[in-house]
Amino acid sequence: MYFNKGNIEMPWGNAPEAGGFIEISQGFYWIRMPLHIKPNHVNVYAIDDGFGWTVIDTGLGTKKTKKIWYEMLNGPLAGKNITRVILTHHHPDHVGLAGWFKTEFGSEIWATRTAWLMARMLCFDRQKAPLPETVSFWRSAGIDPHILSDCVRGNPFNFSDVVEHIPLGYKRIQQGDVIEIGNDKWMVHIGNGHAPEHATLWNEKGQFVIAGDQVISSISPNLGVYATEPDADPVGEWIQSCERFLSFGKSTHLVLSGHKLPFTGLPFRLNQLVENHQSCLSRLRAFLTIPRSACDCFQPLFKKKIGKDEYILALGEAVAHLNHLYKIGSVVRVIDCQGVYRYTVS
Repeated sequence: MYFNKGNIEMPWGNAPEAGGFIEISQGFYWIRMPLHIKPNHVNVYAIDDGFGWTVIDTGLGTKKTKKIWYEMLNGPLAGKNITRVILTHHHPDHVGLAGWFKTEFGSEIWATRTAWLMARMLCFDRQKAPLPETVSFWRSAGIDPHILSDCVRGNPFNFSDVVEHIPLGYKRIQQGDVIEIGNDKWMVHIGNGHAPEHATLWNEKGQFVIAGDQVISSISPNLGVYATEPDADPVGEWIQSCERFLSFGKSTHLVLSGHKLPFTGLPFRLNQLVENHQSCLSRLRAFLTIPRSACDCFQPLFKKKIGKDEYILALGEAVAHLNHLYKIGSVVRVIDCQGVYRYTVS
C-alpha cells in the first residue's frame, strides 16, 4: 500500500518490527535492527550475491543484534554464508558487527578509507571520563553549567561499548567504483556532512539507492561538530552532496535509508532537506543581531525546547550551522573571557 506525502511516496506504510524483515525484491531483504536510543532502529540490507550474501550495514554490536542475525541465517538467508559486509559510514549502528562478521564468518569488510579508519580508531579509544579537549569544546559552545557538571561526572560514551573489535584489513571503496552484487552492478557515490566519506550505492538499472544516513525520508540527518574537528563545516559539505545527487537522482528511485521508511521522490526530498537547512541558517542570521553562543541558538534553530538527553547532539548541530555561517562570511565570532565563542552577523 502506497502512502503519499506530497511528492514523496512510501511503498510500505509500516516498517517491520525490530528483528523483522521485508523482501524488497527477490533475494533483497530490508532488515530492521533495534537501537536503545532514538530513532530506536536502524535499517540494514542483505542481497543475494550468488554464492553468498552481501550485507550493507550491520546494526549495533550487541547480543540482541547477533541473535537477530543468527535467526536470519537460519531463516530467509539460510543455505549461504555472509561473504561481504559493505559499510555506508562509520557510526556504531552501522558498523557494530562488521568485525564480528569478519571473525565469525570470514566476511570481507568493504568501506571507504575514512569510514574504516574512523571506526577502527574509535574502537581503541576508551575513556573513563570526557577528555579535556571535549570539555573545552563544550565550554566554547556556551554549554549550560548544570549540563556540563552532569556530563563531567557521568560515564562517557565509548564506541567499543557497542562496536565489536574491527580486525586489520579491509577493501577500499571510493567515488565512481562499480560493485557487482549478484546479477546487478551498483555505482558508489560519496557524500559528506553526516559522516565523512559516506558511501551510497546506486544500482545500474536505476531502481534502488541504498542511502545509509545521507538521505532519509522523514527526518534530517544529524549534522554535528565535535571536539575531534571543532572547525568542521558538515552543513556546507552535506548541502554540496545533496546538490550533486540532484544531478542524477530520479523521482522513480526507491531510496533505502538507514532509518525510517523507503521512499520515492528523491529530487523533491533532496530539495526539501536543503531548503530546511537554508531556513535554519536564515533564522540564525536574523537571531544573531547581538553576540550569541551556540547554545543560545537552540530555539531559533530547532524551534523547540531541548532536553537534557538531546542537549549534546543539539550543541553539535548548533556549532555546525554557526561554523557554516562563519565559513561563508555571514557571521563573525569572538571568544570572550570565559572561553565562549560569540557569533554575530557581519
